[in-house]
Amino acid sequence: MFVKKGLIGLFILLAIIGLGSTLFQQPGAFLKQLLIGAIIICSIYLIYRIWTAKQPNSKNKRAFLKAARKSKKRLKNRQASASTQNHALKKPIRKKSQANLTVIEGKKGKKKNRAMY
Repeated sequence: MFVKKGLIGLFILLAIIGLGSTLFQQPGAFLKQLLIGAIIICSIYLIYRIWTAKQPNSKNKRAFLKAARKSKKRLKNRQASASTQNHALKKPIRKKSQANLTVIEGKKGKKKNRAMY
């Protein structure tokens, strides 16, 4: 196990040394390598996305999206009809009571028996 980690570390170290020397000796070639690598990674990613989009599950996705749109329409219609009903059934605002209420004080000195947890 330690040997595998050592080999991986050695490869990473050699890669860093190689990139550093290329950067200082031939910066144009280094930028060209970065550009080519980015193009290859982007093309692989696009091919992967196109390939996964053509999977049989795409029919299920389309059906789900269609059902979601219908549900949103139904919900919108329900809210529109509910809002018109709410305006018709709106209750008048009640006025505040003029009564002056006072607090009746109880037995403050007596402690309650509480269970200990």
